[in-house]
Amino acid sequence: MKKFYVTTPIYYVNANPHIGHTYTTVAADCLARYHRLAGDKTFFLIGTDEHGAKIEEWARNAGQEPQAFVDEVAASFRAAWDGLAISYDNFIRTTDPAHERAVGNALEMMYAKGDIYKGSYKGLYCRGCEQFKNEKDLVDGLCPDHKTRPEEYEEESYMFRLSKYQDVLLKKIKSGELKISPENRRNEVLSFYENEGLNDVSFSRKNVKWGIPVPWDTTHTCYVWADAFLNYLTGLGWDGTPNPSSSPALSPSPEREENVRFWPAEVQLMSKDILRVHATIWPAMLLSLGLELPKEIFIHGFFLIDGQKMSKSLGNVIAPGELVLRYGADAARYLLMSATPFGNDGDISWAKFDEKYNADLANGLGNLAARVSNLLEKNEIMIELRKNSDEKLIKQCNQAMDGFHFDEALKIIWEKLRQADSRLTEKAPWKMTDKEKISEVLEPIAADILNAAVLLEPFMPVMSQKIVTQFSEKQIKKGEPLFPRLAQ
Repeated sequence: MKKFYVTTPIYYVNANPHIGHTYTTVAADCLARYHRLAGDKTFFLIGTDEHGAKIEEWARNAGQEPQAFVDEVAASFRAAWDGLAISYDNFIRTTDPAHERAVGNALEMMYAKGDIYKGSYKGLYCRGCEQFKNEKDLVDGLCPDHKTRPEEYEEESYMFRLSKYQDVLLKKIKSGELKISPENRRNEVLSFYENEGLNDVSFSRKNVKWGIPVPWDTTHTCYVWADAFLNYLTGLGWDGTPNPSSSPALSPSPEREENVRFWPAEVQLMSKDILRVHATIWPAMLLSLGLELPKEIFIHGFFLIDGQKMSKSLGNVIAPGELVLRYGADAARYLLMSATPFGNDGDISWAKFDEKYNADLANGLGNLAARVSNLLEKNEIMIELRKNSDEKLIKQCNQAMDGFHFDEALKIIWEKLRQADSRLTEKAPWKMTDKEKISEVLEPIAADILNAAVLLEPFMPVMSQKIVTQFSEKQIKKGEPLFPRLAQ
């Protein structure tokens, strides 16, 4: 049986989930559901990144202890994903004691190997990003994301020998052993390697208390990358020992031990702002630990809201709960996955979502299913449909899903539904009196609806199952409206 391991980044808990987090998470969920339906043994990991100076500051500003603060925000992420029917296999938190122990074990191994050494780091530090910046990263001397001037900063630090892995990583990316998609993102990474190269990076902070203590020097805590990246292993149950494919996990149960064997990941999904660190520091850490690299890193773009970057100050941040409240979970998932080709930037708005909801769901799939089921019930027509009877449609959709072309898979399904709707309008069976002729018109259209619904399960798990159940009966009956039309 084929194994499939998909991850999203663990999301930083300095804010509640927004549409950017939601896009990555829903895409990963669609992929996980698709592979489960294909019979693949699948593991889907999500979680939250909960350490660092910024978290400590946010907690203080909120009048809370850091642990209480991250507990609340992590709960808001869980609630958001549950509201969208996200079928994760584990929700990892970097404050989990098992994760913290495993990080300590892993760092000890890298330190013993000589890949971590004591030094100092000097540079331009952006508190908002919790990252050191190069001059070329700045716009008019400011961090482009936070519009603040980074501070000149120097401190004692344990450093990771990232430069040691420059040549081997460049070779693996060029050969495709570490696949970075889409192609433009691969080219971006190659350009960075060839024109700027890898420098050693800080792996600890001396003046930050809210973090995992460095095992051999507890006056330091782990810097974000040394901690957060290892979740992709610890989320499977890895305990920080050298080989996760053969080592027992923290719990000796067979289930945990089997989970660890999912590594390496088939694909790690993320937005373009964290590509560079995932294509440099993360694979270098794996090489230092003697572990396999993920098979593919797939990068998607950003959403603009009415042509503008999402910003709290502009008041245009869209939260996942707002989407679910307005459209329902399944419709919200559909709107996100059909909004733009996966990998590209997209421009969205409430008005565009409303229009697409009414056109594709209320007046499209929902109306077609209602009309056909009503005619079948009214004329007391008994039919017996077979699921997965359209092999061409299945093949086209599978090819799109395998290439992460989620919007294309939906376009293929909707084209089939539009053709069915056109045939229904053209044949006008409601004007017919011969029951046999009515059945001849309705049966293939009902089959198209059933086949489309089966293929929609990764995207709209609840509504898909409702339609499949409805159209699998010999006497199909009209049900409740699937997608009530929005007032405009």
